[in-house]
Amino acid sequence: MSTPASIPAGPLAGFRVVEVASMIFGPLAGQYLGDLGADVIKVEPPEGDLTRSIGPRHSPLMGSFFITSNRSKRSIVVDLKTEEGRQVLSRLLDGADVLLHSMRSPAARKLGLDPQTVRAQRPGLVHCHVTGYGEDGLYAGRPAYDDIIQAASGLAQLQTVVAGQPRFIPTIVADKVSGLHAAYAILAALMHKQRTGQGQEVQIPMFETMAAFNMLEHQWAHVFEPPEGPMGYQPVSTASRRPYKTLDGYLALLPYSDAHWRQFFELAGEPQIMQDPRFATFAERQKHFRTVWDEVERQAARKTNARWIQLLSTSDVPFSVVNKLEDLPQDPHLASVNFWTVAEHPTEGPMRFPANPMKMSATPAGMTRMPPTLGEHSAQVLAECGYGQAEIDRMTAAGASCGRLK
Repeated sequence: MSTPASIPAGPLAGFRVVEVASMIFGPLAGQYLGDLGADVIKVEPPEGDLTRSIGPRHSPLMGSFFITSNRSKRSIVVDLKTEEGRQVLSRLLDGADVLLHSMRSPAARKLGLDPQTVRAQRPGLVHCHVTGYGEDGLYAGRPAYDDIIQAASGLAQLQTVVAGQPRFIPTIVADKVSGLHAAYAILAALMHKQRTGQGQEVQIPMFETMAAFNMLEHQWAHVFEPPEGPMGYQPVSTASRRPYKTLDGYLALLPYSDAHWRQFFELAGEPQIMQDPRFATFAERQKHFRTVWDEVERQAARKTNARWIQLLSTSDVPFSVVNKLEDLPQDPHLASVNFWTVAEHPTEGPMRFPANPMKMSATPAGMTRMPPTLGEHSAQVLAECGYGQAEIDRMTAAGASCGRLK
């Protein structure tokens, strides 16, 4: 298993990202960039990112919610309410390739973090603003968190199929999907900077991101103008789409091609079902999907999990056991690909981290630093910004302009 010290230099080695973001959306994007080798400097207020106080913890400001989205970074505490703190940030930006921030625009303008002000003296800087809604739209400036965007984007309403009423998916999917979009948008902007020397403004709005995410399959007949029918990809918008009950548990089954379906019914002991016109072709199965999946449910219930796994393992039919989250640390496949790393945090003790799932042969992605304690790298980063030891000592003693320096 890899440790931070054993990860080779990543593809973003040499790039510096200044992250002024809290909660999950922005910090997750910063973590992805850090895993790829960028020097990500997390600028925190004296009280720290709010997520530091969320979840189980060994220390007051090292909650699990913070740990899972802030590895591969350095932490500096800067009080942006003070003039000295703003000067520190300005010096940081002078040596940066990317500013990643999640402030609402009025607050950013007040601090001089709007793209026009920041890039006036730094034309090569990539200015990435992660926000709830696009800055040019009617909802610009509205506060937004994951639940709000699940509702606005139609995702909560989609759950009526299985819940009978709008429900939120039990994961912060809008934050995580939007964080991925922010990371790849920053990568594209850095490629442009490499070619031209010019930075640019990048906006990643959660609402628009999730609207596009949901419309991939659900725009359906509304791809055409005028629409050719209703919205919604019905095969996934049905209560029949769920893990199937077996004699002693549950199993996920998804035969897809004609060959899959023939194999499935052969393994079930009823190959003649494929002679039914409703099952014979992809087009007919799509048309009669409720009948088809009802039959899968009937067949699944006739055997145990162990018997189905034995049979399906000899076929190409896609299937999976239904894992609980608690099963994943012991999952044999994840173990075989060294997905989990257990590493010793200097102050928090042993911690388990999931791998960055990207596989790159020459410049692999992976945790480059343990999640930082609050202000862990403040003195180090200030020295890199040109502050002398006397100034750093003064700031440390004052404790007001840059918070807790270590």
